[in-house]
Order: sequence, then structure tokens, then C-alpha cells
Amino acid sequence: MLDFYYMLYSAPCRSILMFAQALGVELNKKQVDLDAGDHLKPEFLKINPQHTIPTLVDGDFALWESRAILLYLAETYSKDDALYPKDPKHRAVVNHRLFFDLGTWYQSYVYYYYPQLFDDVKKPADADHLKRIDAAFAAFNTLLEGLNYAAGDKLTLADFALLATVSTFEVTGYDFSQFANVSRWYETAKKEVPGWEENWEGCLYYKKLYLSELQA
Repeated sequence: MLDFYYMLYSAPCRSILMFAQALGVELNKKQVDLDAGDHLKPEFLKINPQHTIPTLVDGDFALWESRAILLYLAETYSKDDALYPKDPKHRAVVNHRLFFDLGTWYQSYVYYYYPQLFDDVKKPADADHLKRIDAAFAAFNTLLEGLNYAAGDKLTLADFALLATVSTFEVTGYDFSQFANVSRWYETAKKEVPGWEENWEGCLYYKKLYLSELQA
């Protein structure tokens, strides 16, 4: 069994929970309370000197950064290539969606919402950063044209990462109904991605813990 250090409210952690369920990989879940400083304890620093979650331990091998973990699970534990295709071009599209999520979409959430939620001195909403969110949704809306899923006509690893991100936007109150393709994809993914219920449970936990701090 793999040890998985996580917090349920974290979108990157939730993507791994869903993907592990899809692969049939059992995780020994170990919650890390960041507010209590669990990630800074010596025993955790020995595992992950960057003291971040999620962190995965598979025997004597430790790995962090959620997209790296997703790729490791896909390449190590997938029974076939359905969720992470072997075809170079199709795999490249899946990888693109993962990097788009990391560097553009989830990052836009961080830039806009984190200063309002987590800075010692809360900052007001920044209209320029909101435009980054709108642009990210618009980009994915275009990428989805003619597609049923994030990277093609079948469910892949990309859908898991992106679903965790978009559900976080939803629970935070961002209205993306104007992006018809994203809305269509989101409804499909919620029904088809294993572990959606636990993902949404994590979203609601995040809302309870932090979103009351969000400025109107």
C-alpha cells in the first residue's frame, strides 16, 4: 500500500485521490494539518524537504508535486493505456492539459483568490487577476470544441486534474456558465470520474474552512 500525505481540501490532493480510485490503487491516507505545522515536523521533512502536499511514498521512493504523482501512478499502476495513452501525439495532448492546469488555470486561482484568503493582511480582489481566470476558462472552452473530454473523445488523466481545479472554482463561487463547452465537460466529468463524491466533499470542507473569509 502507498502512503499518501494530503489534505482533503487541497485540489491537487483531490486529483490524486480520484485517479488512484480509477486505477484501483489503495492509498494509506495520512492527513497533514498545515495550520498545525505537521508539514514542518522532522519526520515529514525527511520524506519531503520541500514540506509540501501532496506527497506519495511507494516503498523507499517518495514523490511530491501532484502532476508528477499523477504521471507516476499512470506509468506504474495502469493496467492499460486508456487513461494515459501511449500514442505520442495523444499523450502530448494529455500532458499539455496537465501543464495548462498547473501553469495557467490553477495558477489563475492562486493569483486571484489566495491574497484574499490566506495573506496575513487580506487584500481586495484584483480585477486584472480576475481577467486571468476568465482568459483561462475561455482558452479551455476553445480547446474543448468538438471534444467530449479534456484531451479527446475518451476520459484520460487530464480530466482528473482539471476536474479538481474547476470544482474548486465552482465551490468558491466563480460563475463559468458563459463557457458552454466547459460547463458541458464539467457535467460529464462529474458523472464519469471515479471518486467525484470524495472530491466534492473536499470542496465543501475547503468552503467551510476558508471561504467565509472571502471578501464580497
